Amino acid sequence: MAVLAAAQLLDELMGRNRNIAPNEKVKELNWEDPEYCKYFLAKFCPHDLFVNTRADLGACSKVHDEEVKKLFQNAKPTHHRKLQYQEDFLRFCMSMMNEVERKIVKGKQRLALSGKNELPAISPAQTQKNQEQISMLNERINDLEAEAEKAGTDGNVEQAQGLMKLCDQLKEERDSLRKQIENGHWNATAELAAAQEKQMEVCEVCGAFLIVGDAQQRIDDHLMGKQHMGFARLKAAVDEISAAVKAAKDERQYGRSSSSVDDNRRDKEREREREKRREREREKEKEKERELEKEKSREKEKQKERDRREREKRSRTVERIEIGRRDREVQREQVRDREPQREREKKHHSDRDSSTFQIAITVTTITTTPTTTDDNQLTSNQ
Repeated sequence: MAVLAAAQLLDELMGRNRNIAPNEKVKELNWEDPEYCKYFLAKFCPHDLFVNTRADLGACSKVHDEEVKKLFQNAKPTHHRKLQYQEDFLRFCMSMMNEVERKIVKGKQRLALSGKNELPAISPAQTQKNQEQISMLNERINDLEAEAEKAGTDGNVEQAQGLMKLCDQLKEERDSLRKQIENGHWNATAELAAAQEKQMEVCEVCGAFLIVGDAQQRIDDHLMGKQHMGFARLKAAVDEISAAVKAAKDERQYGRSSSSVDDNRRDKEREREREKRREREREKEKEKERELEKEKSREKEKQKERDRREREKRSRTVERIEIGRRDREVQREQVRDREPQREREKKHHSDRDSSTFQIAITVTTITTTPTTTDDNQLTSNQ
């Protein structure tokens, strides 16, 4: 609701074409467009009558435009779309008026039922007479009880039972008279309260309950209230639009002349021209949508191509990594295969070195042994 109010305020200050680009074509106003409220064009929108009341219809979802309303008013009264808008307005208003009529009838029935529920009162003379009858019945009951007791003492059981039954009947009659007296007191109290209570009536326009003889200020407040004035305005509008629709239909049915036929022909030609313009605008919109779809498809193709290149790049990178890994595996296999040979060569070299060393030791021993013998012999000769 606040957004719509702000948009309407901006439309009033800057115009309805405030968001149109400089090179964009301004759309021609046409009161037959579905975005405009037909109730507002016919007379007024009922959604605006009962704001913040019990009969509030909520915010209207259509556009209310005074310039478009002027175009609607300038249209011919016999225009079929104009008559259709007015008839729709009448149907909507009549449905609301029917609801108010039902509300008024129910209110009157409620007041009538509250008046019928009042109990009839008993006059003071009747109350005095009932009290005298109660006194006589008390004396008669006491006498019958004494006789029944005496008959029982004498052994006349049947007579005693008959006297007691008669006593019971007299007691019931006495109780009924006492209840009438009590009800008379309650009825008098109820009449006094009803006399002191304020009388109510139903408003014939909006169906609200009013106090009879209330202060003039409160009556004026009710008459100037939104709900009362709204329904009064509805009734006046229904009468006015009904008369206009009836006159337009009579003119179309009986007062059609050659000029009116020409006017209708021109109206139809203008309608066809407007339809053609709308068709061209729809074609332009469809062409724009197709261009947008093509642009989107091209973007999708480009995105697919980028994704394909990215996948190829990732696949090449993975392939290079896999080749490097396989090369390293082959090298490690080759290294593992050369290890036994190296061990054998190393062992062979170590064996050869040890043999050479043994030979060298043997040669040294052989060469040094005679010299030692000769030295020993020389020592013994001396």
